[in-house]
Amino acid sequence: MNIGDYPLKAVIIAGGFGTRLRPLSCTRPKHLLPIAGKPLLDWTLESLSKSGVDEIVFAVNYMSEVFVKRYGKSAYNMKIHYAHEPKPLGTGGCVKNAERIIGHDEDFLLLNGDIVSRVDYADLVEHHTRNSCMATITLHQVRDPSRYGVVELAEQNRIKRFVEKPSLDKAPSKFINAGVYALSPRIFDYIPSRRRVSIEREVFPVLARDNELFGYKFHGLWIDVGQPSDFLRGNRLLLKSELQSGQIARSAKIDGRAKIINPVTVGERAKIGENSIVGPNVTLCDDVLIGSRVSIKNSVVLEGAVISDLSSIQGAIIGEDAAIGKRVKTSVNVIIGGNAIIHDEVKLPRGVAVCPHKEVTQNTRTGKCFM
Repeated sequence: MNIGDYPLKAVIIAGGFGTRLRPLSCTRPKHLLPIAGKPLLDWTLESLSKSGVDEIVFAVNYMSEVFVKRYGKSAYNMKIHYAHEPKPLGTGGCVKNAERIIGHDEDFLLLNGDIVSRVDYADLVEHHTRNSCMATITLHQVRDPSRYGVVELAEQNRIKRFVEKPSLDKAPSKFINAGVYALSPRIFDYIPSRRRVSIEREVFPVLARDNELFGYKFHGLWIDVGQPSDFLRGNRLLLKSELQSGQIARSAKIDGRAKIINPVTVGERAKIGENSIVGPNVTLCDDVLIGSRVSIKNSVVLEGAVISDLSSIQGAIIGEDAAIGKRVKTSVNVIIGGNAIIHDEVKLPRGVAVCPHKEVTQNTRTGKCFM
């Protein structure tokens, strides 16, 4: 199935370092972190495939080999290409770097890879084609636009200008740039070669001046998962919208005296001990081992992690193969990196980050980072 009368490519920006999600992104690209039971990018690829996209171009730099290993040459019935950046080139530079793969014959989609959304890509392309413009930006309405680039709209949703991270009282609207674009190949003429380019700051303002930039209002599920609190919120919203009744792998072993409060997803070969309570809003990945009388809610636990008896995990992200001792307590937005060891009875307050392979032996009262 194609959108309209021609095949459609989508370029996914996946080259960032994921600094706001460190230390999790120290050991894998943030785009491949599991959310609601599968990697973040898989949610996007599945949605693109259902919309009729038939070719994907990954713009990659950091840990590019991990993307190639996971997706290879095809995924979700779409052909996969890789545009490797010799150095980070920004949201515009990565598009220019992929120009040969994208081609000049048809319009294409451009997406930030750390966005979870339910954008109707076919409808977006239809609006873009109808306006015969250079670029169409998906717009999402938020309560507080001060963290984002905000647009001022004219007639027929033409974008007049951007205001970057305005104060709430000075924002021209509450519609923000949602990081999903439909573009004409004529856009390549606006992007300089061989340097870092921000398409939002350098290209879109020029297109707005030339009346070539339009907005597409989208009111469905949309989350920027670039920081821990938003990642956990994305996990919660996806679980509630897609897996309300929960999902437990056949090879998972759950003690009959354990309690599951959906929505929860439990991966292959995971084990949950007696009298433990898991959920709501929990993702347990493959080979996770949960001891007895453990409480876990609003959290994501990556593959191979062990959480020992009587521990309480609340609003945390636990990295792969991490070892959590007995009677450990975590608060909201705690991140524990892969292969880290948290000793018995340690308490980790809000915002603590523990780097991969780090060993924590005592309590901390502040949101420090254990390096």
